[in-house]
Amino acid sequence: MIRKARVHDVVEMKRIIYSYAREELMLARSLSELYENIRDFFVCEIGGQIVGCCALHVFWENTAEIRALAVKPEFARKGIGTKLVRACLKEAEILGMQEVFTLTYVPGFFQKLEFEHMDKNRLPRKVWAGCVNCPKFPDCDEIALIKELKT
Repeated sequence: MIRKARVHDVVEMKRIIYSYAREELMLARSLSELYENIRDFFVCEIGGQIVGCCALHVFWENTAEIRALAVKPEFARKGIGTKLVRACLKEAEILGMQEVFTLTYVPGFFQKLEFEHMDKNRLPRKVWAGCVNCPKFPDCDEIALIKELKT
């Protein structure tokens, strides 16, 4: 079941994200950051267990980012990531966003959802504020993709 995250989901969300962050496959998120941004997140719950999460973060009047997409490895490749991203995209449309971007090491996944490559220099400068927490900063090798929405 895909649903909006609740505060009692945060500790498990952090565990899932950290399992990828420690391998430098995604940016780590602190508990305080997750609590502060809880309204951005969707989770996938199966049998009372949180098995994945994903956030839609609004940057400006027409631009949002899909971030912190993570699914427990034992639940990977079962369509959960796709469902989480689609929930975020649906919310983006409801909010009136015109475009949604993501930074990723798995561009093929997002391309299947009709995201297209973009030049990172097109991203709002505000995006890079979180990058200082990345162990790869300033040599980012993530790929930027964008999806135009029909509003």
